[in-house]
Amino acid sequence: MGKDRSRARLLIYSHDSFGLGHLRRCRTIAHSLVDHREDLSVLILSGSPIIGSFDFRTRVDFIRIPGVIKLRNGGYTSLSLDIDIEEMLDMRASFIHHAAEIFEPDIFLVDKEPLGLRGEVKDTLTLLKDRGVPLVLGLRDVMDDPEQLAEEWRRKNVVPALRDLYDHIWIYGLPEICDPLEGVELPASVRDKTKFTGYLRRDWSRTATPSTIATMAPFAGNEPYLLVTTGGGGDGAGLIDWVLRAYEQDPGIPDPALLVLGPFMRTNLQSEFMERVNRLDRVDAITFDANVESLIANATGIVSMGGYNIFCEILSFDKRALIIPRTIPRLEQHIRASRAQELGLVRMLSDTGERDPMKMAGALRELPFQEKPSRINILGLLDGLSVINGMVDSWLSEKTSPAKQSLVKQNT
Repeated sequence: MGKDRSRARLLIYSHDSFGLGHLRRCRTIAHSLVDHREDLSVLILSGSPIIGSFDFRTRVDFIRIPGVIKLRNGGYTSLSLDIDIEEMLDMRASFIHHAAEIFEPDIFLVDKEPLGLRGEVKDTLTLLKDRGVPLVLGLRDVMDDPEQLAEEWRRKNVVPALRDLYDHIWIYGLPEICDPLEGVELPASVRDKTKFTGYLRRDWSRTATPSTIATMAPFAGNEPYLLVTTGGGGDGAGLIDWVLRAYEQDPGIPDPALLVLGPFMRTNLQSEFMERVNRLDRVDAITFDANVESLIANATGIVSMGGYNIFCEILSFDKRALIIPRTIPRLEQHIRASRAQELGLVRMLSDTGERDPMKMAGALRELPFQEKPSRINILGLLDGLSVINGMVDSWLSEKTSPAKQSLVKQNT
């Protein structure tokens, strides 16, 4: 039996070798689209080992492909299975290709990696291109230093795919803040496919407020608090250490702190930090909460490394923010934070390795008195989801036009 052509389908690919950023971005887009359209279903292909910890809306589901992790030398290895990495990549590519064949999407959205992890999505792109399925590459507002990105894309031979396979390139940001392709030599035809959507607005439900926060001593009376979050946490130890040093040296910091260590932080580091937290009256910590938006919405201020998702949340919930960006292995967070500070949206503090506790303590004391991001008026800043909804509406309307339906019948 063929697919019900009156029901639309979106397939999203997210390689997710490590961290939470790609998965959370794809989930946000999927939820926005199914809320907007009752005739749409979304399937997410992800390698995230914790995708099952998240709730998904009706008509959004996922397939978890076998996971890999990136090594310090830039290579990859299997996350759990004791098999050769080439065999693992072949397996992942086969799963992705087969899912696309069976699901028969009307639109295919690829997050960040144009050809997927080590080229694993190229055959699927070719398959769907031959079927006339719109192929979309979604890029965050900052990828890396332009020279680094240009070299990476040359090494991966990305440009032919951008030129010949993809129909559209979405940039989830605004050129007034960052253009991830600036300084990268690309054909004019690729630039013509590019659309800046604006940032992806986030929301939250009061019913999703984590019950654990009510039992934490510093927050039991709905006292204002600073939220310190590392995202996935795999490289967040420096930020957590610096904030803890500040509270250890200056216990009079007015607002208590809630630390979210991140699910990918090494367990020995989590244990060390929890021991330090237990010695402090004004600090508490959790490892992970899938509904972090509610923690952000209730916080007085945000202290973060400055990845894409937390930046969207800072803007969406109009939160004062202190950003301590990482600079290794990518300059992405530093570029974003520097530009946001120039515009007056956040304050940035650089981690030079010294981690002076009193410098951090001073920044934490000042944080509740910063201007909120909403003081800066940037047209279309958080329009990303509504722009995406509108573009998908347009494509699906074109798909169901009489001429397009006739073409579909000829090809099936």
